[in-house]
Formats: sequence, C-alpha cells, structure tokens
Amino acid sequence: MTSLTALLPYIQIALSVLLVAAILIQKSQAGVGGSFGGNDNFSAGFHTRRGFEKNLFYFTIAIAILFVISALLILFVK
Repeated sequence: MTSLTALLPYIQIALSVLLVAAILIQKSQAGVGGSFGGNDNFSAGFHTRRGFEKNLFYFTIAIAILFVISALLILFVK
C-alpha cells in the first residue's frame, strides 16, 4: 500500500496532462457569434462525431473517469 501511495500523485499528474491535452486538441464548433444568437439555425452547434473525433471524445471521457478515480484513491488511501 505504501508504494501505491507514493505512486498515485505521479499517476494523477500524468492523467491531468493527458486530460488537458485531449481537451485542447478537440475543436470547438461553436464560435462566439453562436453564443449571442448570430446563427439562425439552432442545431448548428450539434453534429455527429466521426472517426478520430469520436475516438478522441471517448478517450477524453475515459481519462476524466480515471482522473476522478485516482483523486478518490488519493483521498481514501491517505
């Protein structure tokens, strides 16, 4: 258990870097004009994810879940 306690902060740092990178890689379809009603089409911000974008979306969700699990482990192990 001691090695896990020593290793968890490094795991969480790696997961946080991966999570930030995965979020920043994703492109945003909604511009500033869309948030102020510049678009007449209400569904313009919604689109179907395909290919790499879909895989990156699922990867981001998985990394976020692992990050939360590691944070809870740090909380309960100490």
